[in-house]
Amino acid sequence: MEFVPTIGLEIHVELKTKSKMFCSCPNDPEEKRPNHNICPVCLGHPGTLPVPNKEAIKYVVKAGLALNCQIAEYSKFDRKNYFYPDLPKGYQISQYDQPLCRDGFLDIEGGRRIRIERIHLEEDTGRLIHPQGSDYSLVDYNRAGIPLMELVTKPDITSGKEARMFAESLRTIFRYIGISNADMEKGEMRVEVNISLKEKGSSQMGTKVELKNLNSFRAVEKASDFEIKRQKEILENKGKIIQETRGWRAKQGITVSQRIKEGASDYRYFPEPDIPVLHLTKEWIDGIKSSIPELPKERKERFQREYGIPEKTIDVFVINKELGDYYEKVMTELREWVKEKEVKDKISDDTFRVLANLAAGYVSSDLEGLLNQTSIEKLQITPENFAELMTLVYSKQISSRGAKEVLKEMFETGADPSHIIKDKNLLQVSDEDKLSSFVDQVLESNKKAVEDFRKGKTNVLQFLIGKVMALSKGSANPDTVKKILLGKLEK
Repeated sequence: MEFVPTIGLEIHVELKTKSKMFCSCPNDPEEKRPNHNICPVCLGHPGTLPVPNKEAIKYVVKAGLALNCQIAEYSKFDRKNYFYPDLPKGYQISQYDQPLCRDGFLDIEGGRRIRIERIHLEEDTGRLIHPQGSDYSLVDYNRAGIPLMELVTKPDITSGKEARMFAESLRTIFRYIGISNADMEKGEMRVEVNISLKEKGSSQMGTKVELKNLNSFRAVEKASDFEIKRQKEILENKGKIIQETRGWRAKQGITVSQRIKEGASDYRYFPEPDIPVLHLTKEWIDGIKSSIPELPKERKERFQREYGIPEKTIDVFVINKELGDYYEKVMTELREWVKEKEVKDKISDDTFRVLANLAAGYVSSDLEGLLNQTSIEKLQITPENFAELMTLVYSKQISSRGAKEVLKEMFETGADPSHIIKDKNLLQVSDEDKLSSFVDQVLESNKKAVEDFRKGKTNVLQFLIGKVMALSKGSANPDTVKKILLGKLEK
C-alpha cells in the first residue's frame, strides 16, 4: 500500500509596527530588559480597553494583496480562550470566522501553486524563560501584545523541500513589502507544520500531526521529512497515528511527542466585545494596493529580460533586495557609459549584456563577500565608482586579479578606482616587449615545467601564466601573456 503526504503550514509573523497591537507600548523585539515595554492594557488588567493598531491591519491587508487573497469588506476580532502563564489576560485577541484575508495563493519553484486559506491578525503572547538548573520559570511580557500575523495554507504541500521553499518565498515577500524582517532565528517568523499521510488515490485525509519548535528553514525541511518517514512506517505496520503536537530535536534529527492537540472548540471562540466590527472600504484597500512595490517574481522576470545574467545570480539579487538595488544603480551608470561609447567608438550591441554579466559577478561574489563585514547601508563604494571599475576591467586596463585588489581598497577607503590603480601601479600591461621579458624570466626559472609542456603536458601552461602574473604583480594582461608563452614554448 502506498501512502502520500499532505502538508499544511501555519506561519506566524511579527509585524514591525512602532507600537503593540492594542496599546501604545513600543514594539521593540531588541529590548533586553524584561517586562520593560508593558502597560495595564497588554498585561490584561481589569477595566482596560484594547484599541486596534491601524498600521498592523494595513500590513496584513498588504500581505494579503501581495499573495493574491480576497480582502474582507467586514472583519472582526475574537477571543481565543486558553490558560497559560505567558498569556496575561487568560485569552488571546485573535480572529476566527471573519479573517482579514482569504483564498490566496503563492507559486513556488517548479510551477507548484500553494493555496492560502486565510491570513488573520492577533496579538503575540509573552515569553517563558527557564533559568538553567532552576526548578521555576520566569515570564517576560515585553512581547505580549505585539501584532502577530498568522497565515494558514491549504494542505497542498507534498514534501519537506516544498515546505521550505514556500516559507523562504514568503519571507522574501514580507521583506519586500516592508511588513516584517521575518528572521526565524529571532522568532519573528515561526513555522508550524501540519502533516498527515493518506492512501494514494484516496480522498480521505489522514490523522494530522503538528510540528513545533522549528527555528530555521532547514529545520522545517528536515523535521517534515522525518515525520513523513515516521508516519509511513507506523501505517505500513498497521499502526495508528495519534493527533498530537510534536517537537523537533535538531541534534538527534527526530520529532518527539509533546501533547494531544486541541481542536477549535476547545478554545471557546466568541466575538471580542470591546472592539467594533472593522469596515474596510474599497478606496482604502486600493490605496494599500498602489503602495505594493515590485515583488520577487516580477523582479526575477525583469532581471532576466533586461540584463540576461545567470539565474543563480538573479536569485541572489532577488533574495538580497538591497544588493539587487545596488546592482541596478551600478547598471544605470554602465548604461550611460555604453551610450557614450556607442557614439564615439560604435561598439557592439552586446556590450551592455557583457558589462551586466561582469558587474553581476563582482557584485554577487566579491562585493557580497566583503559585505559580510558590514551592512550595505554603510558601504563606502558609490555605484559610480563601482561602474568605473567595471569599465576598466572590460577595457582590459586592469586584470581581474588587480580588480579584486582595487575593490578591496575601495571597500576600505571609499577611494576612486583610477586613483588606487595609479597609486598601486596596477594598470594592466599589454606591451609585448615588456611582457616578453617577464616570460623569459619565468621560462628560465621553471625549466622542468617547460620540459613537461614539450612532452605534451599542456596543463602546465596555466601554471606558467600564473608565475608571469605574480612576477608582474598582477599587472600583466593574461591573454597577451598566454600568446607570448605559446609562441616561445612552441619554438
